[in-house]
Amino acid sequence: MRTPDSTTAAAILPLVGGPANVLTVAHCMTRLRLGLRDRNLVDEEGLRALPAVLGLVADGGTCQIVLGPGTVARVTPEFEALLTAAANPGALHGTEVTATAGRLAPHDAGTSTADLLALRGAELRAARTRRNATPLKLLLRRIADIFVPLIPALIGCGVIAGLNGLLVNLGVLPGLTPALTAIAAGFMALIAVFVGYNTAKEFGGTPILGGAVASVIVYAGVAKVTVLGVTLAPGQGGVLGALAAALLGTYVEKWCRRWVPPTLDVLVTPTLTVLLTGLVTLYALMYTAGALSSAIGTAAAWLLSTTGAFAGLVLGALFLPLVMLGLHQALIPIHTTLIEQQGYTVLLPVLAMAGAGQVGAALAVYVRLRHDTSLRTTIRSALPAGLLGVGEPLIYGVSLPLGRPFVTACAGGAAGGAFIGFFSMLGDRVGSTAIGPSGLALFPLLSGNRGLALTAAIYAGGLLTGYVVGFAATYFLGLGGLTPARRTEQAAEQAAV
Repeated sequence: MRTPDSTTAAAILPLVGGPANVLTVAHCMTRLRLGLRDRNLVDEEGLRALPAVLGLVADGGTCQIVLGPGTVARVTPEFEALLTAAANPGALHGTEVTATAGRLAPHDAGTSTADLLALRGAELRAARTRRNATPLKLLLRRIADIFVPLIPALIGCGVIAGLNGLLVNLGVLPGLTPALTAIAAGFMALIAVFVGYNTAKEFGGTPILGGAVASVIVYAGVAKVTVLGVTLAPGQGGVLGALAAALLGTYVEKWCRRWVPPTLDVLVTPTLTVLLTGLVTLYALMYTAGALSSAIGTAAAWLLSTTGAFAGLVLGALFLPLVMLGLHQALIPIHTTLIEQQGYTVLLPVLAMAGAGQVGAALAVYVRLRHDTSLRTTIRSALPAGLLGVGEPLIYGVSLPLGRPFVTACAGGAAGGAFIGFFSMLGDRVGSTAIGPSGLALFPLLSGNRGLALTAAIYAGGLLTGYVVGFAATYFLGLGGLTPARRTEQAAEQAAV
């Protein structure tokens, strides 16, 4: 029996070129991330017409389909099951997947501003894809793909850590808090192994070997190893060391497979991979990565405590463009490093202010364009996701195609970031115990150095500042005095270019 999630998966598959065109499948908090053989086979208009699809982000050979929190986690296994069934037709049990399953008829692009803006958003995404397929940005996206699968565990453990901290502060259920501590901390204690596994998988090595060499970093016995007169500590180097170790292990493995005879490969290649990479990890990578991790923590603390308001303004202003380009996931290793060191990341609440500016800008467009029913409908459907930190529907459906509202949304994010940064200068740090959610969804993950109540109040003040400034900047400056008729005409002109 079909479920809504299986129907969505069945509708998506033919629109991305069918099973033969899908190379890899992964998902993050909000997006189904597909590696494709031929990007030109994707029917973007058909995908956008699906009720469950909130937006699209295309980059080179990948297609990121925004489905929203929760939905993406349910649709992904259904999508993978369809791929498995396509590879093994007998597994279909007579179920037929058609190219029109769950698909809605495309909108008439000439009927409304919202449709024209959606078309313009697609044009902008395609143009930015062509400009941003550089080796460095592609590398950053591959690194992001290593950490994205870890986000659900980071969120779950982060929420439990926050709940445990609340119980400890209130002095209630003292018999339960040690158990919650173990549950919340277990994953973080072994996160290096998961990073190593995913790194080898992403770069073409044997995943279990990547996990094996990364496990050296968290093994308690490294405390008996001395490097440059300094005794190593278990976990030293953290996720950065695990990333480097697994990457090195992948190259060692590939090098071995080029010259080791096939009859000896199963014995020699794994042994040399683990041995050589393990020695380099112990005597070089752990020490180096540990120093780098410490520098990241020190730099983040100094940045917000010394230049907090200015740093928050810059970070809040730049985050929406990073989301637009799909590069925001490359910050995950930095967030994870800060969580390992300090128990929370102070950067995420600042960056989350960009979403607040986006919401304020969308509300201003909604108020100003009272008679534009189609665009107001688009905003109403995308706004709940925006309040929970999923900004792509508002970016690609409203602010970016209109032009100025995207800039004024960044201004709102800058103001909210400056607000939180200002309090960091006063010594009131606002952090998140996990990564993934933002907006209102970040409240359960908040942590800081001055108590949960004050931390939540500062974060709420930042959100309110972002909403208000994003709204005001867009209302007075973001629409340029254009009439609704002229905006429709302008969108049509841009879509035709």
